[in-house]
Amino acid sequence: MKNDMYMLKSDELIEANKELAFQHVEKEKRAAELGIANIELAFQNEEKEKRAEELSVANKELLFQNEEKEKRAGELIIANKELLFQNGEKEKRAAELSIANKELIFQNEEKEKRAAELIIANKELAFQNEEKEKRAAELIIANKELVFQNEEKEKRAAELIIANKELIFQNEEKEKRAAELIIANKELAFQNEEKEKRAEEKEKRAAELIIANKELAFQNSDNEKLAAALIIANEELAFQNQEKEKRAAELIIANKELAFQNEEKEKRAAELFIANKELLAFTYVSSHDLQEPLRKIQTFVTIILQNESENLSENGKYNFGRMQLAAGRMQQLIEDLLAFSRISTTDHKFEPTDLGVIIEEINSDLKDTVLEKQAIIEGIDLCPVDVIPFQFRQLMYNLISNALKFSRTGIPAHIVITSNIIKGGDLPNSKLSAEKPYCHIKVKDNGIGFEPEFSERIFEVFQKLHSKEVYAGTGIGLAIVKKIVENHNGTITAKGELNKGATFDIYIPVH
Repeated sequence: MKNDMYMLKSDELIEANKELAFQHVEKEKRAAELGIANIELAFQNEEKEKRAEELSVANKELLFQNEEKEKRAGELIIANKELLFQNGEKEKRAAELSIANKELIFQNEEKEKRAAELIIANKELAFQNEEKEKRAAELIIANKELVFQNEEKEKRAAELIIANKELIFQNEEKEKRAAELIIANKELAFQNEEKEKRAEEKEKRAAELIIANKELAFQNSDNEKLAAALIIANEELAFQNQEKEKRAAELIIANKELAFQNEEKEKRAAELFIANKELLAFTYVSSHDLQEPLRKIQTFVTIILQNESENLSENGKYNFGRMQLAAGRMQQLIEDLLAFSRISTTDHKFEPTDLGVIIEEINSDLKDTVLEKQAIIEGIDLCPVDVIPFQFRQLMYNLISNALKFSRTGIPAHIVITSNIIKGGDLPNSKLSAEKPYCHIKVKDNGIGFEPEFSERIFEVFQKLHSKEVYAGTGIGLAIVKKIVENHNGTITAKGELNKGATFDIYIPVH
């Protein structure tokens, strides 16, 4: 009888051990799933931090543009005040000239009066015809500009529609992820309930096993060891259940935080959308509302210099010339700012591009300057690279035209452009990924160069190392170059030495 009972208890012990082993396997699976969930959560946190950094950069750039707009507005107000003062002076001179003409009219004969009036009428008629032709030319230019602006608006609208579709798709994906997370939570709650039921059954079995172990303790010392091991296993199982409950609570908290962060991201996306609208409005003002008064200033100054040159003093002619040059510089500055702001809004469509073709086109565009500087532009061992063609052509144009501008007097300019594919780990640049291949493009010249401490500053907006009297320009060209390189997820560095030339190193990832 005792042997039968002993066999029965041994079978139950074996079954309990099998069940315990099965539960260990299940716990390991749950632990692996929890590890995967933690990895995915860490990845999402990294993505959120990247988005936050991008938003921070966009906000800083917008603040900078607003400050620049205020500066430009201040300069325009000063220019308008100066123009009003000069108009007042012109009216005084015109009044004095009118008095002198009246005195002359009283002294001349009637025929001379009629002849003078006829000459004045003919001049006025000729001037009106010229004005009509100019107005017609300006109207044609304005119509072309309006057509271009409408095309740009349609492109921006298309880009906005695509961005909205992408945002809707992302929201749908978020809702799907949230639904999947809810289902996972329900399944986790169900599993916890099942585990609690199993734990209660295990406690009953443990109680029965303790009784059986007490009986077996009188029969076999080995059974006592097994009972002690089973008690330890039960205690460990209870501890693991508590740990699972803690992990479940932490997962609930993490889900709440994730929902909050998703709401924050949506708010940031709305703020970014508003910032983009303001940027488009600034672009429109720069391209039309600011340039139109400048064109009128240049037109009227030209008319005055052509038609009133005899009545102006040398100082007056000089001042009008200065005004014309200042308006030209202002217009160039607005066009450069407009080009700088458009870099971020153009389509990022990468295409395989031959650098040699781009260099030949730029050489043709700058033919007059190349001949004047007796320049040699060489492209050596150029490899094809995936880039945004329009932007990259602007990048190379800015670098080559800069090299020609800052060439040394009396020495033919020599510009050498090379490229090769190299791994990031082989480059002395910590910003590059060690595993990725990069296209290294080097642009080297033999111009006036610059001091090494300016190697970073030259890429900043409005930073010029020379005055406008020595070298013309707005200080935006190299800032555009850097922004284009960043649009290609690359980096650019500059090295220079006074009177020994400059070297620009560009690293673009190979797709």
